[in-house]
Amino acid sequence: MPKLDRFFSGLAPWALTALLIAPGPALSQAAPAQPVAVQKQDSEVQRLYTLAHRDQLWTPALVGQLKQVLAGANRHGLDDTRLANPELSDDMALSRAALAYADALANGAVDPENGHGIFTLNRNHVDVAGGLSKALASGNIVRWFNALAPGDPEYRALSDAYVRERSRMGEEGPPVAAGGLIHAGSKDKRVPAIAARLNDAGYLDDAAASGAAYGPPMVDAVKRLQKDNGLRVDGVIGAATLQAINAGPAQRARTLAVNLERRRWLTRNPPATRIDVNTAAAELTLFQDGNITDQRRVIVGQPGHETPMIEASFGQLVVNPPWNVPSSIAAAEIFPKGSAYLAKHDMYIKDGRVIQRPGPQSALGKVKFDMRDPYAIYLHDTPAKTLFDSAERHLSHGCVRVADAVGLAQIIAGMTNATDDLNAKLATDDTHTVALDRDIPVRLIYETAYVKDGAVRFVPDAYGWDDALAQQMGLGPVHPEAPLAREPGDAGP
Repeated sequence: MPKLDRFFSGLAPWALTALLIAPGPALSQAAPAQPVAVQKQDSEVQRLYTLAHRDQLWTPALVGQLKQVLAGANRHGLDDTRLANPELSDDMALSRAALAYADALANGAVDPENGHGIFTLNRNHVDVAGGLSKALASGNIVRWFNALAPGDPEYRALSDAYVRERSRMGEEGPPVAAGGLIHAGSKDKRVPAIAARLNDAGYLDDAAASGAAYGPPMVDAVKRLQKDNGLRVDGVIGAATLQAINAGPAQRARTLAVNLERRRWLTRNPPATRIDVNTAAAELTLFQDGNITDQRRVIVGQPGHETPMIEASFGQLVVNPPWNVPSSIAAAEIFPKGSAYLAKHDMYIKDGRVIQRPGPQSALGKVKFDMRDPYAIYLHDTPAKTLFDSAERHLSHGCVRVADAVGLAQIIAGMTNATDDLNAKLATDDTHTVALDRDIPVRLIYETAYVKDGAVRFVPDAYGWDDALAQQMGLGPVHPEAPLAREPGDAGP
């Protein structure tokens, strides 16, 4: 059996995987923050040869197929321009390259549980050594590789967008300088530069704007850009909109690459009936039997109190729930305000714990979706309805506040034979539970590039998680701009 020394003598242990996931010099700005799990890779390589019962696995025909497979890395944000290197003529190096790329496609190039905080989303798990062994024996590895990455329409749309943005890198003009607000009908010396970038991004025709006047064609283009970037659609060019205008193909390609990676982490067969919350976009989507049947805004954790990437289920609703205030919130934001604050907000102390009674002021509102997870994260109503009108909705302490939560509860009750019970208990002021006839899974995911209404949308990296993942993938920073100003939150969960 070939020895690993044959490979390591000419290449650092992590270098080939770095080559596999680094999208070339124009996009890559930094080496991976940490070496890959070399011991795991070594054992998989050794296992591949053990399964095959051979020392030499790669015939010229199979080498040609592997080169064909690797040439498609750009479809997955895993470009590499240096794979045709001498080490790939070595049988062990070919096996290592194939396994690393297969693992990246099937399971992700980066382990989300390493450096990404709490992560309990159901993962995709493929035995790449076992699968590659069978594919090699069949003489056709292309078909096996083509089935490893997600095949859903959303992944394909993000992949197409990535290829498109990569092809346009270097075409955009210089970024537009910061300045004051630009309203419809006003004049500003930056308008020509803005028009140029809108044209580069496909939002504006060359002939649609001239001079320094911010006229109707440009306003319409800006509104489309605002919609695609999760911003307030008002046509006013402020700091957030200017950041979106200045985001060129390179930045969008990085954003797409890290979001393609996040999708590769996840099971290919999520529950057909479920709730997905995109915490980056602060939006909730209800799926029934695989179809989207409801979408609404939510409020999620603010930076410093990030809503984690978890998967959990609820089998009951709580009507008129009390709020057992977490000790950290009580110590930092409630006790310092004194007894008058507690009385005003209908709070009391029991066994050293602050509890808020149900009622009009309750931070949990009329209903709580009682998720079973060890992190005290759940979906709930809120009395602060006006905050849902904000484009920036990263305002909570980690839980998910749902717009018209009672309306969503009624939809869920209708799906689970609990409508009469829910309506009867909503008519009271007392705390009740409403049992559902089945569990409803909830996934809290983080997607800064995603598909909505058939279009690829981008939202700011509120938590900085794109930056962290991009560094691990060797892509460099994704959103180097300063954080945008945020509306103040409150003491609610």
